[in-house]
Amino acid sequence: MGIANLLALAGGIALFLFGMQLMGDGLKKVAGNKLEMVLWKLSGTPIKGILLGTVVTAVIQSSSATSAMVVGFVNSGMMTVTQSISIVMGANIGTSVTGWLLCLSTLEGQNGWLSLLSTSTISSLVAFVGIIWLMFSKKETKRNLGGIMLGFSVLMYGMSAMSGAVSPLKENEGFRNLLTMFDNPLLGILVGIVITAMLQSNSASVGILQALSVTGAVSYSVAFPMIMGMGIGASIPVLLSAVGANRDGKRTSMIYLLINIFGTVVCTVLFYGANLLFHFPFMETTTPVNAVSIAVMNTLYRIVAIIVLTPFIKYLERLTNLILKDKQEDEADNESKKIKVEQLEERFLDNPVLALTHCKESIMSMATITERNLFRAFDLITHYNENNARKVINAEDIVDQYEDVLGSYLIKITGHTLNHEQSMETSLYLHSVTDFERVSDHSVNIQKAALEISEKEIKFSEEAVGELQVLEAALRRIVTMTFEAFEKKDLEIASHVEPLEECIDMLCETAKMNHVARLQAQMCTLQQGFVFNDIIGDFERIADHCSNIAVALLELPLNAFDTHAYLHNMRSRSNVEFQQMVKEYRKEFVFMS
Repeated sequence: MGIANLLALAGGIALFLFGMQLMGDGLKKVAGNKLEMVLWKLSGTPIKGILLGTVVTAVIQSSSATSAMVVGFVNSGMMTVTQSISIVMGANIGTSVTGWLLCLSTLEGQNGWLSLLSTSTISSLVAFVGIIWLMFSKKETKRNLGGIMLGFSVLMYGMSAMSGAVSPLKENEGFRNLLTMFDNPLLGILVGIVITAMLQSNSASVGILQALSVTGAVSYSVAFPMIMGMGIGASIPVLLSAVGANRDGKRTSMIYLLINIFGTVVCTVLFYGANLLFHFPFMETTTPVNAVSIAVMNTLYRIVAIIVLTPFIKYLERLTNLILKDKQEDEADNESKKIKVEQLEERFLDNPVLALTHCKESIMSMATITERNLFRAFDLITHYNENNARKVINAEDIVDQYEDVLGSYLIKITGHTLNHEQSMETSLYLHSVTDFERVSDHSVNIQKAALEISEKEIKFSEEAVGELQVLEAALRRIVTMTFEAFEKKDLEIASHVEPLEECIDMLCETAKMNHVARLQAQMCTLQQGFVFNDIIGDFERIADHCSNIAVALLELPLNAFDTHAYLHNMRSRSNVEFQQMVKEYRKEFVFMS
C-alpha cells in the first residue's frame, strides 16, 4: 500500500465524516426539533424510552447527539435520570442503522438491474437532485432535504474511496498478520475503543471496519470484539458533553458509559462462553466477514445487550449514584444552585422550540415563587413574624436570580434563527420576566412596612383595616388570574385583568382620599398615614405589573407590543364590554362605609 493509497484513505475518511455531519445536520433541521420535543414528552416507560431513543438516533444518525441531548434534559430538570437510562439504551440500538445504510456500497460492480443500486449510481442521482433542491428551491424544507441528500452522497463517496484505497491490502500478507493480532478479544475491544475515541463517532468506526472488510482479511473473530469496543469508545463525546452539567447530568453521561461497558462484559462472557461449548464455525480466523455481516453483528450485539440490561435499570441508577455521590450542602444553597443551572442549559439554544419551552417552565417556577412570596407578605401586615419575613427576603433573592439568568438566556435565543412566532414569544417572555420580578420587589416593600407596623406597634383604624382587606382580596384575585392566564396563554382570562386593575386603581384612590379625611378628623396619626400610603402605593404598582403581563399576552396575537395604545383603546368609553367588567368588579370589591 503506497503513499497514494494512504492519501486516498485519509481523503475517504474525511469525506465520510463530513458526509455524516452534513447529513445529520440536515436531518436535525428537518425533524430534529420535533424529535427532541417528542423525546422529552413521551419518554414515560422504559419500553417507550428505548423505542424513542432508537428512532431518534436512527433519524439523526448519532447516538452521541441523542445522549448529549438527554444530558441536557436531565441537567435542566426536565427529565429524571431514570427516564434517561432507557433513552440512552435505545440510542445504542439506533446507532447501528448507519451500518445498514453503508451496506449499499457492497453492491458496487454488480451486473444487470442491481447495478442501478450501486454506490456510484445512487450517489450520483441523489447528489444531482440534492444540489438542485439546495441551490434553486425557495422552500426551506426542500433546501434542508437537499443538504441531507448531498450529505448522503458525500458519505457514500467517502465509503467508496476508503474501500478503493484499502483494496490493494487484499494481497498484503503483513496486513493480514496484523489483523489476526486483534482476534484476541481484549486487544480487539481496546482497538475499537481507541479508534472510536479518536473519531468521536461509533458509526464512523463501524463504517471504516466495513470498508476494511473488502480486503477479505477481517474475520468474525476480529470484527466482533472491535464492534464491542467501539460502543465503549463512543461514550467519550457523551462524557465531554456533560462537562459543566450538574450532578444528575453527569450521571446520565456516566450511564452511557456503564451500559456499553456492562453490555460488552455480558456479551463477551455469553458469546465466548457459548463458543467454547459449541465451537461456532464462523469464528475460525480464516472466515472472512463482509459489510452486511458487520452490520448484522453490530445490531444483534446492541439488541442483546439492551435486552439483558433492561431489567437492571434501577440498579444502574443506584450505581451511578454511588459513583457520583450527592454533596452535603445547605438546603438554601442547593435550591439557589439548581435555579441557576436550570436557566443556563445552553444545549437547547440550537432548538428554539425546546429553548422557549424550557424558558416558559422556568418563568412559571419564578411566578410560583413570586405569588407565594406576595401572599406571605400580605399575611405579615396583620401577623408579623421573623421567620416568614426572612422567607420573603430570601425568596426575593431567588426571583432576582431568575430574572438575571432568564434575561441572559432569552437574549442568547434571539441570537439564533427564529421564525416570526418564536420571535414574538421571546419578546413576550422578555417583557414579562421583568414584571414578575417587580411584583416580588413589592413583596419586600410590604414586608418592610409590616416590620415598621410591628416594631412601632401601629394600630390602624377599623375603616383603614377594612380597606386594606378589600384591596388585598382584589390583589390576590388579579395576581392569581394573571399568572394563570400567562401559564395557559388564556386570552379570555387575560382580558379580565385590565378591568380588575382599573377597579383596584379606583379603590386605591378612594383609600387615599379616605385616609386624608381620617387625618383631618384626627382619627389616625401621621405615622399611621405614612405606612398606610406606602402599602397602598405598593398595591397599586402590583396591579400595574399584572396589567403589563396580561396586555403583553393579549397583544402577542396582534404582533405588537404598543401597551399605551392598547390600554387607551380598551379603556375608552366606547368599549362597553370593558366598562361592564369594571362595574362588576366594583360591585364585588367595595369599601364598607
